[in-house]
Amino acid sequence: MSLKTGDRFFNFLSHGFFRVAAATPDCRVADPAHNAAQTIALLRQADEQSVGLVVFPELGLSAYTCEDLFHQHALLAACEMALAQVLEASRSVAAVAVVGMPVRAGHLLFNCAVVLHQGRILGVVPKTYLPNYGEFYEARQFSSAHDFADTHIQLLDQQVPFGSDLIFSDPKWPLFVLHLELCEDLWVPIPPSSTAALAGATVLANLSASNATVGKAPYRRQLVAQQSARCLAAYVYASAGVGESSTDLAWDGHSMVAENGEILIESERFSDTPSLTIADVDLERLSHERMRQTSFGRSMRDHSAAIAGFRRVPLSLTLPTNKALGLCRQVATHPYVPAHAAQRDERCQEVFQIQVQALAQRLKSSGLNKVVVGVSGGLDSTHALLVAVKAMDHLKLPRAHVLGYTMPGYATSGRTLDQATRLMQVVGCTAEYLDIRPSCDQMLKDIGHPYSQGQPLYDITFENVQAGERTSHLFRLANHHQALVLGTGDLSELALGWCTYGVGDHMSHYNVNASVPKTLIRYLVRWVAERELPEAADQQVLLDVLDTQISPELVPSSDTSALLQLSEATVGAYDLQDFNLYYTLRFGYAPSKIAFLASHAWKAQLLDNQVVDLPRIKSTLEVFVKRFFSGSQFKRSCVPNGPKVGSGGSLSPRGDWRAPSDSKATPWLQDWAQIPDTSE
Repeated sequence: MSLKTGDRFFNFLSHGFFRVAAATPDCRVADPAHNAAQTIALLRQADEQSVGLVVFPELGLSAYTCEDLFHQHALLAACEMALAQVLEASRSVAAVAVVGMPVRAGHLLFNCAVVLHQGRILGVVPKTYLPNYGEFYEARQFSSAHDFADTHIQLLDQQVPFGSDLIFSDPKWPLFVLHLELCEDLWVPIPPSSTAALAGATVLANLSASNATVGKAPYRRQLVAQQSARCLAAYVYASAGVGESSTDLAWDGHSMVAENGEILIESERFSDTPSLTIADVDLERLSHERMRQTSFGRSMRDHSAAIAGFRRVPLSLTLPTNKALGLCRQVATHPYVPAHAAQRDERCQEVFQIQVQALAQRLKSSGLNKVVVGVSGGLDSTHALLVAVKAMDHLKLPRAHVLGYTMPGYATSGRTLDQATRLMQVVGCTAEYLDIRPSCDQMLKDIGHPYSQGQPLYDITFENVQAGERTSHLFRLANHHQALVLGTGDLSELALGWCTYGVGDHMSHYNVNASVPKTLIRYLVRWVAERELPEAADQQVLLDVLDTQISPELVPSSDTSALLQLSEATVGAYDLQDFNLYYTLRFGYAPSKIAFLASHAWKAQLLDNQVVDLPRIKSTLEVFVKRFFSGSQFKRSCVPNGPKVGSGGSLSPRGDWRAPSDSKATPWLQDWAQIPDTSE
């Protein structure tokens, strides 16, 4: 591995991330010298951790709770001296710093955010909306941004841009565009950051002094998350904490970083020590979301007049791109499956209900009241059967209207055959045994396959004859019983092309698992076992299915206790392939970025008793890239109907994924080749 290549690969900046921090320093009311020292200390700590933007609380250099002291010249002069100290300290710091302080301009006083970078004041942003209700009396001391007509002010002998219409950007880092607002600005119906986002801002920062009251923290959290979602932006919220006056209020220092609706990290509330709340925000993701959601562009056009009023202030970032820097962000190993048990249960319940409702609707609209399911005793058909019987319950039809068929072939194991039989008994569907080997013998004989002449040739034709015969029987049985054939193939198999064209894992009348990945199906089956089957004996069959290795069981083995075919030996571990699928389908990430995220998420964890290191990630990703981008789209272009269950996407040509069947994987393989061959 080239050191240079490796350093670049293992540097979060190379993959569209930007490191931000919300700082909550120790504060003393009306003691700017102390507050400046605390600010400088946190600024330097942030710089040591390669932070590119540090946001401090509202009026942090003076303290927010100075009240009428803000009209004392001694305090205002001391704040300017404190700013000069922070400004001088910023010369040796790469990060952009944003500090809060009272600023005099044109005989008025403003509550401002001051942007500092390497010894320069880049701009001053005054607060627009001043709360003057309840416990707040800001209009008593301050003027609104709308009350000032000039575009520049003089501050510390520098002529600097002034106004709420400023956004800060560096042409070398086009994805990072910063806008600032202060506390109450976020709480109004149309925050200034909404228009700023349409003007191009991707990182929205809020200098806040939001006091602590019962129930306010969750509302504040929702407010920040939702603003980041509406604006398709990152939102850095820095709040005042320890040291603010408790004359009538309390302060919890509730700081957080959000990205497109998700809180990435938040500080400990009511902490007695200064804190930095640091996260790497994914600016490439935000850019992709804005490009994908074309309504964002339409909104830009509708507000073009307001957008035109923004002024761009240039800055020149000096970020550490020449060394390996890991990611400061949680990345789930299983992005389709929530890590927390309560959220996971909620997800499983919702997915299951979507599948049940969708199947019930299809039966009602088609005028049919029966379904045919091929039950193999494996994972996917088990879950499809569980959905089918629940749909019958929903429609108040007997579960016997689910016609389950187990159809052993040449390589069906005793384990899966037993599981299929027990499963159908447990759920109470109609259970039938149909041996397909005689019809397969006839087909192999008709086409002149060597197997029919006694030669053990187990080729693709031999495998697909079995799959095809099963499918043919299911469709004819559906005709015979006036029923609907329920598909069993899942999203992971469809993504990898691990399905036979025109047979059961590809074709059906309706496929409830169409947009459910393999990793989520595992949890869904376990969830049903725990929630729907109270008897331990009934649960056991589902647990046995979950413990069964995934195999098509189409090639006989001389050892009846072993499986000759294991799906993951060919297509790679589904845990890793679902990770690759999620970031490819949902965000359009390049393979090198997916590998970087995977290396951070797995961190040499074991999977199937093997270490998930970068070489394994890279080799599995190569399989994914080749199978997903070249050679499998023709199967996805004609899949049956099936419900989309999550924002992780589906591969229906009528929904999330429309692609040509003739495309090549060349660009993705070229990017894949940049992944180092060894771990950091």
